[in-house]
Amino acid sequence: MKEVYLAGGCFWGMQAYFDLRNGIEKTVVGYANGNTENPTYQQVCANTTGFAETLYIKYDENEMPLNKLLDEFWKAIDPTLLNRQGGDTGTQYRTGIYYVDGEDLKIINKSLEKEALKYSKPIVTEVLPLKNFYEAEEYHQKYLEKNPGGYCHIDLGL
Repeated sequence: MKEVYLAGGCFWGMQAYFDLRNGIEKTVVGYANGNTENPTYQQVCANTTGFAETLYIKYDENEMPLNKLLDEFWKAIDPTLLNRQGGDTGTQYRTGIYYVDGEDLKIINKSLEKEALKYSKPIVTEVLPLKNFYEAEEYHQKYLEKNPGGYCHIDLGL
């Protein structure tokens, strides 16, 4: 099993979207690459912690290789929007790929270069090693399963 952390705007939609994909073993929503310990949702939304709403993904690379997983990621976001996805704005809604395995960087960069050819504007999705990740509060986990019809900026039918 492999792991990657993806920031794609509101983490509720990201989790629902990736939970529908084959080869995804586990997802957890949380906060990545910020500057404080154990942030709360309110602190993250205040834009003072530096965290991005992020989805932890544990995946089977035989069933869903990283390049295919990233293809799914690009479908779900607009990588040219800075600190915004859908109707959500703020630094916590930036897009990012945070890796734990340095060998994944080559695949990530190749995927980003391929995606960049589709846009006239530059891609602003950050690609960084994972600095830290804190699991979000329980009420955020599987939010759209618990709240059918809840807000989602991603077309789950993609």
